Amino acid sequence: MANLKEIRGRITSVGSTMQITSAMKMVSAAKLNRAQESIVQLRPYANKLRELLQNVSSTLDAGVGGALTEQREVNNVLLVAINSNRGLCGGYNSSIIKKVNALLEGELAGKNVELITIGKKAYEAYKKTGMIASNESALWDNLNFADVAKIADELVAQFKEGKYDQIRIVYNQFQNAAVQIVQDEQFLPVVLEQGAEENAAELDYIFTPSKEEILNDLIPQTLKTQLYKAVLDANASEHGARMTAMHKATDNASELQRALKIQYNKARQAAITNEILEIVGGAEALNA
Repeated sequence: MANLKEIRGRITSVGSTMQITSAMKMVSAAKLNRAQESIVQLRPYANKLRELLQNVSSTLDAGVGGALTEQREVNNVLLVAINSNRGLCGGYNSSIIKKVNALLEGELAGKNVELITIGKKAYEAYKKTGMIASNESALWDNLNFADVAKIADELVAQFKEGKYDQIRIVYNQFQNAAVQIVQDEQFLPVVLEQGAEENAAELDYIFTPSKEEILNDLIPQTLKTQLYKAVLDANASEHGARMTAMHKATDNASELQRALKIQYNKARQAAITNEILEIVGGAEALNA
């Protein structure tokens, strides 16, 4: 059995760790509130913008959207992997890396695949593969729509140039603090959902200017919003995952500390009993 000094040291160490994890949990909870509010406010706008795009597009010829709706043979693919600059958030980062690996080994096997990483953890995982087209991890230093829009514009430009036949976004969609769902979402080319034409027939819009002009402006704006929504989802997911992980770590530390205190008390009791036995034995020896 470990001596009393060693057990006391372990109890102190676990207590210090518990203070750190508890503080990190509270910080993540505060950040989660802000991040959750941002994504909840954006989702209705993003969904409505997407719905409007589908309704307008469904009544026009297939080629009206230009290069952004052009379906090509998929040979060159760009994956935008969104995760965190930091760890200590459970399986949040590893889930994105596992999804990207699954795509590389499965659906995209044999194709020319490059990566844009938004998050240092994804960059560190793939920097030695030679697949990194660019690293946009600095985006997390000051998250805002303008910087995300610049990335979206660059993706659109590269797709128009024919550098990539398909661009996809891999990110964690925020459900709640305990649940994040990995999403593999096609960014380009823009694809109309089935049934959009039937829904559009029920609506009576007056378009000024023409549908074609509206569509040409609407698609880039929708793409920027789509990418921004993915980034906000990932941001909220990170803080939710970290808060949950730190909550579990704090509970585990508390349980470990309780077990160590029980062990300490048992060891202390055994030591006191031994001392009493030694004193009694010595006294009996003197009286003999």
